[in-house]
Amino acid sequence: MKVHQIQVGNMQNFSYIVEDEDTSDAIIIDPSWELVELEMIIKENNLKIKYIVNTHHHFDHTLGNEAMVESTKAPIIQHESSELKHDITVKDGDFIKFGNSELKVLHTPGHSQDSICLIGDGKIFSGDTLFVGNCGRIDLPGGSAKDLYHSIFDVLHNLDETLIMYSGHNYGSSETSTLGQEKITNHVMQKRTEQQFIDMMG
Repeated sequence: MKVHQIQVGNMQNFSYIVEDEDTSDAIIIDPSWELVELEMIIKENNLKIKYIVNTHHHFDHTLGNEAMVESTKAPIIQHESSELKHDITVKDGDFIKFGNSELKVLHTPGHSQDSICLIGDGKIFSGDTLFVGNCGRIDLPGGSAKDLYHSIFDVLHNLDETLIMYSGHNYGSSETSTLGQEKITNHVMQKRTEQQFIDMMG
């Protein structure tokens, strides 16, 4: 599984093209802003886009949906709690398959009610649930510090520490990390009680 990580827009978003190298099937994660860069990667690598996947509904992660549907004819996948226009719903534990590759869906609410992470092939696409060195904000509609606490400590904390993390924004000291590294250095992943976490998040 080959990852094309593209920084787009003035909010330091990451869009991703994840390629199954056996078949050239691929998915797009969170298309936004500089879509011409995505188009170039698709064309240069002769990729067949199977799905457009959004880690959550916020505009900076979905802005390119319609244009990419038009150019790739791929359906849009979102979590079942999303109220945005999409073609296929997924829930916790579902798999998104493309070529010989697959990514497992983890529902990780907190930043938003419909936030998901995707794991497979030693990688985790964490959207705005977890950044390098930080986490997504909880003060937007649908945000919840309590939900985020449980997503981080009941879900992400229990995953393989060697997973390479690809997040939704380039807000940290590096473009990628590992879950193990984040458990050591990311202040939001340090063990604390639910109430301590809620207090810390303000």
